Order: sequence, then C-alpha cells, then structure tokens
Amino acid sequence: MTDLNTIPLGRPTSYPQQYDPSQLFAVPRAAKRAELGLGATLPFKGEDAWNGYEISWLNSKGKPVAALGRFRFPCTSPHIVESKSFKLYLNSFNQSRFDSRAAVHALMAQDLSATTGAKVKVELHPLEESAPVPDSWQIAALEGICIDHLDIEVDCYQTAPELLRQPDAIKDVARVTQTLYSHLLKSNCLITAQPDWASIWINYQGAQIEHAALLRYLISFRQHNEFHEQCVERIFTDLWSHCDLEHLSVYARYTRRGGLDINPWRSTETAHAPDWRLVRQ
Repeated sequence: MTDLNTIPLGRPTSYPQQYDPSQLFAVPRAAKRAELGLGATLPFKGEDAWNGYEISWLNSKGKPVAALGRFRFPCTSPHIVESKSFKLYLNSFNQSRFDSRAAVHALMAQDLSATTGAKVKVELHPLEESAPVPDSWQIAALEGICIDHLDIEVDCYQTAPELLRQPDAIKDVARVTQTLYSHLLKSNCLITAQPDWASIWINYQGAQIEHAALLRYLISFRQHNEFHEQCVERIFTDLWSHCDLEHLSVYARYTRRGGLDINPWRSTETAHAPDWRLVRQ
C-alpha cells in the first residue's frame, strides 16, 4: 500500500525544469475497492479518460510546441496516477527539447503505463488549422433525462447508499431502459478536501430507479472525500447493489483543474468511454 502521507497533493512543490518521470505518483486501486467489497473480479469494465489542455515542450531548436492531450487508463490497471503528480510530470516537458511529437508521445505512453501497471493510450493533437482537433473536443450536451429540476428536500451530505434502497415490490414492475443525468455531483479531494465538480450520466436497464431518491443519493457526495475514480466506482457499486438492474453504465465528467480533467467510466457493457466534452469543461 502506497503511503498517502507522501502524496504530492497538499504539500509544498518544487516545479521540475526538465523532463522528469519520477514526478509520477501511483495510488493503488485495491484499498478503496476493498471498502466496496470488490475483489479481483470486477462487476464493471471501464477506463479513466483524461484530457490535457496545457501540454507543451520545446522542439530541437528551442521553439515551444503546444498540443492537446488525451489519456485513457484502463480500470483494470493496479494503480491510478495521482492528479497533481501528473500535472508536475507534464510541466516537466515545458523546458525540455524533443526532436518530434512522436518522441514525446512515446515517452508519455511509456511512463504512464509503467506507473499504472497497464497499457495507457496516449494521443497528442496539434493545434494548427491544417490539423484540426477531433469533433469529440467540441462542447456537447448530455442526452437523457435531467433530474436536477426535482423539488426535493435534502439534509444528507455524506454518502448514503441506503437512499437507493427499493422495496421488494419494485421487482414486480415492468423493466425499463433509461438514461438519467445530473450536474449537481460534487465531491472533495481525498487529500486536500478541495471541491471537485462533475456532471454524471447514468444509463441502465432494469427496475425503474426512483428519480428523487437518485438525486438525493448523488447530492450526498457533497462533503465526501475521495478521488474521482473512487467516487464513480462507489456510485456504480451502490446502484448495482441496491437497485434491481441488468445493465448499468456510469460516467462522470469532472471540471478541469491545473489543465486536466478526469472522466471515469464504469459499465457492464463496454470498457470504452464516450468521447464527450461538456460546457463546464
């Protein structure tokens, strides 16, 4: 188990001036999964889709190069990358010279895969007009039913999975396929307690989830401290445990911090996250 007391978050920082893969800090997934009763066989597939908006390095002549980065970490990796360490690592490229974008790509893929213990997919997109970024970088709207308009009373701001419990009679009702979303998910960093803001999208098949109960449950994360990936796995596990479902996908699109946004996807259906970018991102 990695000692979280040594994590870069919440500590004075010396910013690297040259490329430095030692900045990357790995956090094991196993400990938080054990809290949820998850073992080696996971009830979901998925990945953590990160987007980097502040990526730069110097070419062989010392001229800066700017790029957009996409990073996809499989949820089966033994470790996640701690976000501040990832930012420090990316910053270490700023004053380092490289012969080509391909050389930077190869280093990032190598270093991130070594840190997490699984193959990480890396994309670096140039910003030139002659090489437009993919359509998936454009701002989109979520599809489905927004539950934020519900006029509910809320007095619970620590995770309360019992809010999702459904009566046994629910199993006798017709099965539905439904997509729900909310922009009201807020959690806090596990180390610094700084707020993390997200929109969350839930697609499921099974007994209908009561919308007000789901919204109260999502709001109950408001004072909860966990990393993005851990929150999404908790939401997936709670829905899977307390609701009568056959299929489930949960996707959180978090706002960026330090030029990075983190977007965990967990699903019974596919490991690949949709390529969306929301207005707050």
